[in-house]
Amino acid sequence: MNKAIDILKRNWLYLAGAVTGGIGGYLYWYHIGCNTGTCPITASPAMSVIWAAIVGGLIFGFFKKK
Repeated sequence: MNKAIDILKRNWLYLAGAVTGGIGGYLYWYHIGCNTGTCPITASPAMSVIWAAIVGGLIFGFFKKK
């Protein structure tokens, strides 16, 4: 259990970015989305959330101090 807490403490910024990105991805899908259903990323809420969470984690990772 302590090892998991240590991993979370070291990588909290990635997790925060993924959560923020996921929320943003869902909001993007909900408000803008894809009208025709042929857009590969924004056609479904799951894909939109997954892609935005990955991008959010990567962007927040840039701000992690070494």
